[in-house]
Amino acid sequence: MSFKQVTIIGTGLIGGSLGLALRKRGLAGRIVGCDRAPVLKRAKECGAIDRGVTNVSEAVRGSDLIVLATPVIAIIDLIERLGPGLPTRTLVTDVGSTKSEIVKRATKSFGRSAAQRFLAGHPMAGKENSGVEFADADLFEGAVWLFTPLPRQNPHAGLCGEFLHCVEKMGARVVLLDPAEHDRFCAWISHLPQMISTALAATLVDEFGAGAPLLDIGGRALREITRISGSPYSMWRDIAITNRGNIADALHKLEQRLAHIRENLDSRELAAEFERAHELRKSPPRRHGDAEKRKR
Repeated sequence: MSFKQVTIIGTGLIGGSLGLALRKRGLAGRIVGCDRAPVLKRAKECGAIDRGVTNVSEAVRGSDLIVLATPVIAIIDLIERLGPGLPTRTLVTDVGSTKSEIVKRATKSFGRSAAQRFLAGHPMAGKENSGVEFADADLFEGAVWLFTPLPRQNPHAGLCGEFLHCVEKMGARVVLLDPAEHDRFCAWISHLPQMISTALAATLVDEFGAGAPLLDIGGRALREITRISGSPYSMWRDIAITNRGNIADALHKLEQRLAHIRENLDSRELAAEFERAHELRKSPPRRHGDAEKRKR
């Protein structure tokens, strides 16, 4: 057992799945959830937590691991609110989808001991459905869990290392990135796909109406590309605000590519675009473990 008591603030899909994963693998003694009362009731019923507490200060009392599993701006606020008053023996980590602003706030709030007390993380796992009802003890199995160390932080030491061990026990692969590199990278591989899916789904509704049976007629390709359009705005609002520059840059470059395709629908240039796109699938897969080792 790695942690005697874990507090998960935000017991939705990710927080609930984390609670289930920790319990299934015997990595935590007691799991306390902090959220709204109806959410905590469902989290307890599905076995993700042992106890539900709506008050943040009470929920973190006595825990040696605190996981912030809320939208990004709430994570930033919680770091500022909790950081100065927590015992030095308590590790705080998060699951936010952007990292630069979170790392800046943690460095300021935790002060000189920030490197021992806060570990910035982002599990690359999820579903198009939100809520603890969709929580899964195996959600992180085979997924990459990105970590963005603070300045001069050794994430393999102390409580940080204990948590990395837990993540690997849950079946995830640990990869270390610089916070700015993380945000640029995720803008392309995660945030841009969401915006594409949202834009396509919204355009289809405008073009054909909300009641048109497009998904039934369109088949698998349309269902796959619009699947994540059902993701909640409450989460993506914070991602867009805290990673605006990188997302805007990715959208601009994609817009230029789409314009090039539009202008060359009847030329050989269209074939060249297909050939270029095929190179993505031809590339040999890179081993994330090797990438992580190179950053040590």
